[in-house]
Amino acid sequence: MRPNILMIVADQHRRDCVGVNGHPFLQTPNLDALAASGVNFTHAFTSAPICVPARNSLLHGVWSCKHLAIANADTEACRPAADIPSFPQAIRDAGYHLSFIGKWLGGKAKSPLEYGFHDYIPESDYGKWRAAQGLPPRPSGMPFFGFDEAITPEQSRLYWGASQTIETLKKQAGSDTPFLIRWDPSEPHLPNVVPQPYADMYKPSDIPPWPSFGDTFKNKPYIQAQQLRSWNLDGWTWEQWAPLVGRYLGESSLLDAQVGRILKALDDLKLADNTIVVYTCDHGDMCGAHGMIDKHYIMYEDVTRVPFIVRWPGVAKAGTSCDDFVVHTIDLARSLCEMAGAEVPETFQGKSILPMLKGEGHNGREDVHCMYHGNQFGLYSQRMVRDRRWKYVWNGTAEDELYDLETDPGELVNRATDPACQERIAAMRKRLHEWMVETGDPLNNGWVRNQLLNNKKL
Repeated sequence: MRPNILMIVADQHRRDCVGVNGHPFLQTPNLDALAASGVNFTHAFTSAPICVPARNSLLHGVWSCKHLAIANADTEACRPAADIPSFPQAIRDAGYHLSFIGKWLGGKAKSPLEYGFHDYIPESDYGKWRAAQGLPPRPSGMPFFGFDEAITPEQSRLYWGASQTIETLKKQAGSDTPFLIRWDPSEPHLPNVVPQPYADMYKPSDIPPWPSFGDTFKNKPYIQAQQLRSWNLDGWTWEQWAPLVGRYLGESSLLDAQVGRILKALDDLKLADNTIVVYTCDHGDMCGAHGMIDKHYIMYEDVTRVPFIVRWPGVAKAGTSCDDFVVHTIDLARSLCEMAGAEVPETFQGKSILPMLKGEGHNGREDVHCMYHGNQFGLYSQRMVRDRRWKYVWNGTAEDELYDLETDPGELVNRATDPACQERIAAMRKRLHEWMVETGDPLNNGWVRNQLLNNKKL
């Protein structure tokens, strides 16, 4: 019997804001339980730390330089993805029924129905539901963190989305056709407007600063300090940040509670034993780290590293922690096709995670990569290579970055120009170039090759 597949792809969920991943007091009992019953990938990274490029990479199984949807809708670089194969189309062709609930790509993107999904419940329907209940519109805009005074948790957008997912599960429970159901909530992406008691679940006085807070941005690209000014956050103290971080944590716990409702529904409907459950997100969130908000123009762990949990009853050993380097938005597309017994499109660039799930080996990656193309203020090319200790970031029009993650986990000290690190950075530049060749990155031109291979870069 072919397995069903349930995907939950959150938006901007920090990897360290899951209890099982080491947060000292955040309550995420359902995600923790999911990890305890499946495989928790501890070194999963996004292909691009921004929504549209990352989500299109997950759909098409290729790097953003291939699908070309390289930026969000609010920028001059916005464009729809190229007409290339996607994993939903491949899985539909294999005989699955596909349903999508929640946040889609926006802008000029094709709808989920054009990608092979049979059913689509857009997140915008929540606003209509809310109005029908006589509730005021969901608060939005600045400030980016607050609380929704008009509703209970059971009237929240997260609860509504989980309910739509549960109803979709009920519809598929009696069918002999295997299904793939995907729920993409917008949370915990800002604005974090949270109902009580989640809004005040975490006291600001109990929340310590992130290890990177207080970054002076010395010897770092100008755009990083400028981002604080662009967001009107320059000069903020931790006392100003702590209440906002608390709301993000509260929304993470509210999201976790909805995951729990969906997992219980799987049990109640007797679907759990034959359903693969995937929990992840598109990328992380700064949430006050380095004094910054959101993402953009950076490759810090806060935004590149993501939660990634897979439960496959009878196949994946429960309670496994896998530290292989995984680029989840690239690797998952291929892996989902393999799980469903679908033909994997030749264009896919990722590596299968099935050997790790089955305990049959590793994927052989010794390092991990990431790319960014700009947003908000125009194009801005970045490429990253990270191994177990070091991270190198090539910034096409700014200073390069090199961080020793062993001695400087907060990524505060840029050692790109440190004389003691010149052999290290030369080796990582060479490795980055090799990856650009492997990936077919169009930025692998003579100008960039000169920078990377001949160290002609500041």
